[in-house]
Amino acid sequence: MKVSGFSFCRNAVRLYYPIEESIRSALPIVDEYVIAVGEGDDSTRSVIESIGDPKIRIIDTRWDEHQFVRGKTNSVQSNIALDACEGDWCLYLQADEVLHERDHPVLLAAMRATLDCPDVEGLLFDYLHFWATYDRVQRARNWYQHEVRVVRNGIGVRSWGDAQGFRLAGRKLKVVPSGARIFHYGWVRPPRLMSQKTIALATLYYGREGAKERHPDADAPFDFGPLKHLERFEGTHPRVMANRIETRDWELPTPGPDGMSHEHNRWSVRALGWLERNVLRRRIGEYRNYELLDRRELS
Repeated sequence: MKVSGFSFCRNAVRLYYPIEESIRSALPIVDEYVIAVGEGDDSTRSVIESIGDPKIRIIDTRWDEHQFVRGKTNSVQSNIALDACEGDWCLYLQADEVLHERDHPVLLAAMRATLDCPDVEGLLFDYLHFWATYDRVQRARNWYQHEVRVVRNGIGVRSWGDAQGFRLAGRKLKVVPSGARIFHYGWVRPPRLMSQKTIALATLYYGREGAKERHPDADAPFDFGPLKHLERFEGTHPRVMANRIETRDWELPTPGPDGMSHEHNRWSVRALGWLERNVLRRRIGEYRNYELLDRRELS
């Protein structure tokens, strides 16, 4: 069994993406790591090169601003890297997603167990979404709980939409759980860098002018809002994140009115989320970007 890792990024260092940690978290279990690196204005490419692992293969790209609509650039860049993968399975990590070393054995076991099951087109991961700090996680119902991060190579799988998930001939992938987790750090940054990242993301959806209209004050610190409703994380982080977590040197601003506008802070979202977690034990109307297979029925 050969496993490829793949990803994409641009200006990851300037925008405080844990790109080095993300790549390092996958290297022990992949035979190659393909990453499309967009031309930018920071040290992202040199940081990736400095990892010094021969498994890493960089594809230099230029991002087309005509594709800055609804995040299309993300899927285009993801597919550039995916198309260069040579493995049986392809492990996808975005630049703010990190694997825990404790999950390596279970993930490898899941890939081996389903390698000869053609019905299985991908593997599903559980998500931990960190917010504002490294000890708070999002459990609100507007945050996705699972997503596909391993896909079978050679069957025509494509990154879809804004690259949150994948499709095959336009339909959802048929998947089984991997038993592994994705540690998502996309919303943990110094407040001003969080604003810069938000603007960069808005640019990919609405273009440069559209992003300026939505975020006129580029220097304003991001308002994370109150954290009291968020669950505390009591587990361990991936080992590769230790230095980044230990050297965190920023303080969060006092929550203001902007922070209350986050969807997870709305009373209706919190109330329904409490009902789902404590009474119903399931999400109502949960959107799934995949088709979950029953392992007992696999050929």
